[in-house]
Amino acid sequence: MADEQTHQAWKPRFNPWLVAIVVATASFMEVLDTSIANVALPHISGNLGASQDQATWVLTTYLVANAIVLPITGWISSALGRKRFFITCIAIFTVSSLLCGLAPSMPILLLARALQGAGGGGLQPMSQAIMADSFPPEKRGSAFALFAVTALVAPALGPILGGWITDNFSWRWIFLINLPVGLLVMGLVFRFVEDPPFLRRFKPGEMRFDYVGFSLLALGVSALQIFLDKGQEDDWFGSRFITTLVVTSLVCLTALVVWEWHQKQPIVEVKLFKIVNFSSACVMMFIAGAVVFSATVLMPQFLQLLMGYTAQQAGLVVSAGAGMMMITMPIVGILTSKVPAKYLIAVGWIASSAGLFYTTRLLSLNVSFGTAAIIMVMQFAPLGFIFVPAITVSYFGVPQDKTDAVSGLTNFVRNIGMSVGASVVTTILSRRQQFHIARLADRLSTGSPALTTTYQALATHGAGGAGAQATGLALVYKGLMGQAAALSYIDTYVALGSAAAAMFFLSFLLKRNDPKHTEVHAGH
Repeated sequence: MADEQTHQAWKPRFNPWLVAIVVATASFMEVLDTSIANVALPHISGNLGASQDQATWVLTTYLVANAIVLPITGWISSALGRKRFFITCIAIFTVSSLLCGLAPSMPILLLARALQGAGGGGLQPMSQAIMADSFPPEKRGSAFALFAVTALVAPALGPILGGWITDNFSWRWIFLINLPVGLLVMGLVFRFVEDPPFLRRFKPGEMRFDYVGFSLLALGVSALQIFLDKGQEDDWFGSRFITTLVVTSLVCLTALVVWEWHQKQPIVEVKLFKIVNFSSACVMMFIAGAVVFSATVLMPQFLQLLMGYTAQQAGLVVSAGAGMMMITMPIVGILTSKVPAKYLIAVGWIASSAGLFYTTRLLSLNVSFGTAAIIMVMQFAPLGFIFVPAITVSYFGVPQDKTDAVSGLTNFVRNIGMSVGASVVTTILSRRQQFHIARLADRLSTGSPALTTTYQALATHGAGGAGAQATGLALVYKGLMGQAAALSYIDTYVALGSAAAAMFFLSFLLKRNDPKHTEVHAGH
């Protein structure tokens, strides 16, 4: 009883919003680095004398190391203490960022990126857990709204910021900018963050490292992440390498669940999935990561690849959506303490679906800057209604000393969902573009109106004969490729909109929770 009273009575010494801003900054820095290097790969490969294929491992090594650490952050926190673990992660992330920026060769850069991913793996879940314990349950929604901004805006801004830095300075600065931010955040965390008295800590002689569980986790997650990252590039199951990765991942992750279920000190708290709210929230986080995140990165990609926008111009378009999030997030944060999560999530999914389908009517190679900004607003506005209630409800019914494990697993499933979404979207874009190229090419012939009009236009400018025909064919082919690519983006939005519509109906299968009378910390 005394222990339960301690849980309820504890409050952080400093303003919880100050704590939230400090830890959210650390999380934002880490999430940004999951995508900031994407556009710099050609520069990295050229500077370090590596092939483009080798350069893609700059992304993969980070994601693999990050994914391995995420599910075990609860165990590491119990071993080291949350604050000490959080500061250690910031230190590792900051030092490895410096090593990335100074790397003289590709092997050293890949090693530094793996170290950076491992250090960054603890930043998101610990930030979320610190927010969860710094605010009373009825105010957590507002805190998680801030966390959702960092988790959703940073991946969309990463490629844009990375492109701007690379174009104006050097690819090395996309890593070196983490140094001052990391040092500042480390000092602020040391000053303002504290461990609650109810956090689980291993007693002397109690800690046992689960080597079997960790080995299964590392191998299974590594195979899964490489499969998702390299699948489209290697033609999915047409590749023996990819097929081997899938089998390895399925066997190892299945064995991991069975093994961890029977451990007294599991390195991954798989039994948390017995809690209906937690498992339901994880499903929502996974699908939201796959569907919603994919939608938010498609528009900037479309503008830069097909419309010729610079990274800075695309960033301005994204900022319209980010600005809308700043308006909707506080509202959602307040509503989470008044409205059952299932209804907020349903609103988010139906609004997301409507926005995605309406995007297909607005999108073309003639889309204006203003229309593109409106599309981003429609796609960013519903995000808070999905992510914030899902994060909040994941803690309902969970023992308070398990908040670190909850945070690690929810962030893990969201990140895997993002990887799945990115892989699926990339595949749809590629396959549908090939389909539309074939379909549009069938409509062209030497006497087609498009070619005839092009020849006539060239003739009015003094071109004629075989040269005009060759130039005309090249121009028409270029236009055909652009139209096929645009149609493939529209098809992708249709697929994402359909998935969001399906999730609207599934939202009502979630267990109803009364935000005013929910047993937040079961087991005490």
